[in-house]
Amino acid sequence: MFLSSLRQRVVNATNDLFAHAPYPLDGTGRYRGDPGLFGPDSVTWLVVGDAAVFVGGIRALLVQAAHPEVVAGVFEHSRFREDPLGRLSRTSAYVTATSFGALPEVELAVRTVSRAHRPIAGLSHRGREYSASAPALAAWVHNALTDSFLVAYQHFGAQCLTDEDGDRFVCEQAKVGELLGAAPLPLTARSLASWVNELPDLAPSPGMAEAISFLQSPPLPPPVKLVYRILFDAAVTTLPPRVRSILGLRSWPGAHLIGLVSIRILRRVLGRSPSWLLALRRVDAPLSEERAS
Repeated sequence: MFLSSLRQRVVNATNDLFAHAPYPLDGTGRYRGDPGLFGPDSVTWLVVGDAAVFVGGIRALLVQAAHPEVVAGVFEHSRFREDPLGRLSRTSAYVTATSFGALPEVELAVRTVSRAHRPIAGLSHRGREYSASAPALAAWVHNALTDSFLVAYQHFGAQCLTDEDGDRFVCEQAKVGELLGAAPLPLTARSLASWVNELPDLAPSPGMAEAISFLQSPPLPPPVKLVYRILFDAAVTTLPPRVRSILGLRSWPGAHLIGLVSIRILRRVLGRSPSWLLALRRVDAPLSEERAS
């Protein structure tokens, strides 16, 4: 009884983090047989449906913060300070829709993001013009997300990915990047990792410092915050050395192992991704036990 109650509390607390925006797959059952951009045999459904995605999401926000123009766009044109969980929920809804949604749901998510990005433009602290619609900035945001989800799964996922699986994931995610007008879009895991780590535009910035401060200590209830901090420290261990140095972060001894154990517990407690299950039902596909483990 106690374990069942504890499990439900963890599930509720996790759901509450992402409940500040409409769930994007509420009507997905209307699109019977539509696999969306990927489908049940894709690496995307495996990677994004795993509990390691929590580490990947934190890592992506950290990596994105290393680009002064991208972070300036976030802090100067969004309600991130006033509504951080709302922005987190909207980002989660976008990832859910593009990963697991039927094509109409994917197209709606991309249109919504593109429309929101259109007016975001300005001048960064170092005097560079930026526009969220610019292919290069869209590429940084998209590629950082793709690389982070893949790296997090490679470190903390339920099963080992082959090099071919990693390349397939990157190619699959490039379809989303193309819809957003992002460029360039590397098509192998190795070239993507090199592009993220070696981009010359990265540098510290006032916005980066504010983003790191928030990500280290977001406004969460104490028990949730404790688990979050474990996942944050685990994410830091997977950052490329150059990016970690720009961000001014340290990797703590034992953080990777503690993160690995915590993700295994979360995977067992939370069970299978509800969005993954909805997508599987939509296309009448069975859930392979191998991929659910």
